[in-house]
Amino acid sequence: MRTSTPVSIPRPLVQLNQWFIVSIVALSWVFQIELLIILPLLVGMSALLFKYNPVIKTGKLFLKKEPSAYQQEDADQQQFNNIIAVSCLGAAILSAAAGWSTAYYIFSGMVFMAASVALAGFCIGCFIRFQWKRFQYKRSLQ
Repeated sequence: MRTSTPVSIPRPLVQLNQWFIVSIVALSWVFQIELLIILPLLVGMSALLFKYNPVIKTGKLFLKKEPSAYQQEDADQQQFNNIIAVSCLGAAILSAAAGWSTAYYIFSGMVFMAASVALAGFCIGCFIRFQWKRFQYKRSLQ
């Protein structure tokens, strides 16, 4: 049985979450405060573990229309994207803690680029998930 995870999420709320990630990562680079990316990491972990994203919950308060009136994004796809983001942010934090600046910038940069490209209209996580599902389907035919 499924939990109370919504089937879809209004696009403006998904974009708000992407802007949050892009902004925090950029601020961590500009001010050279690596641990600042703990914020999107905690938000992402909360969404994964407790199905509660405080950025999206707060954003809902500012929607001008009913959530269903907006173009919707698939909640399962967002969950998949979040797993990738949390993994990369976690790797970035561990890299920063180990003093590996290059790895920190690579991992946080991957999240920054993925969220930026998604804001521009192409979802890298969606592409990866589609290819994975396609691979699984082809394998099931053999």
